[in-house]
Amino acid sequence: MDESELEVLGRAGVSRMKKYLPIMLDVEGRRVVIVGGGAVAARKAGPLLEAGAELVVISPSLSGTLAAMADEGRLQWISRPYAPGDLQGAVLVYAASDNRAVNEAVAAEARQLGLPVNVGSHAEAGTFITPGVLRRGRLTVAVSTSGAGPSAAADITQQIAGLLGEEYEPYLDFLHELRTAIKQLEPAAENRSRLLRRLGKLDVLNELRQGTFIPWTAEEIEAWVARNREE
Repeated sequence: MDESELEVLGRAGVSRMKKYLPIMLDVEGRRVVIVGGGAVAARKAGPLLEAGAELVVISPSLSGTLAAMADEGRLQWISRPYAPGDLQGAVLVYAASDNRAVNEAVAAEARQLGLPVNVGSHAEAGTFITPGVLRRGRLTVAVSTSGAGPSAAADITQQIAGLLGEEYEPYLDFLHELRTAIKQLEPAAENRSRLLRRLGKLDVLNELRQGTFIPWTAEEIEAWVARNREE
C-alpha cells in the first residue's frame, strides 16, 4: 500500500490494524515500574509478581489489593506522585494512573530512555499492550485482539481454557523431565533428535485425561531412553 492509498484511507476514517510482536519476556529479578495505585495498576501487578519481577509502584495512595501486596513485602511502594527520573533502572514501565497527563509524561520519559511502556488510559500512546493469558503450569497461551476489545480477548481466553484442560500441566512436566534426561543420557546429537521425536509420540496426554497415567521412575526413564536410542 503506497502513501496515496494511506491518505485515502485516512480521509475515510479507516485505520490500518497495528500488528504487535508476541514475545515471552523474562523479568525475574528485574525492576519494573508501575505509575498509579488504582484498579488498573493492581491488574498489572499480579502477573508481574507471578513472573518474579522486582516491582516498584509509584503513587500517593494504593488500592486495597496493592496495599496488601506492599504490606507483604511483595512490592516496593514509593508514596508520592511520579517525578521525572523515576524510570531509571527499569526494564519495563506501566503508566496506569487515572491522570492522562501523568500517563503521557511517563510514556514520554520511557520512550526517551528506550523502555517499553504500556499506557492504561490510551493504549496508542504506549509501545506494547498486555494480552489475555491462560496458564497451565509450563504452558502459557496469550490472546490479543490488537486493542479491538479487551472483553473479547477475555472471552476467547476462556474458550481456550475449555480446550486446554488441567492435564496439560503434568503432561508438560513429564515432557520436560524426559527431555532433560535425554540431554543428560545421550551424547550423540542424532540419537537425541530421534529420542525427542519419539517422545512426542507417547500417548501420555490421553492417559492423563483418562486417569490411567502412572508417573515414571528414574529407572523407567533410563530404560526407555536405552530402548529407543537406536533405530
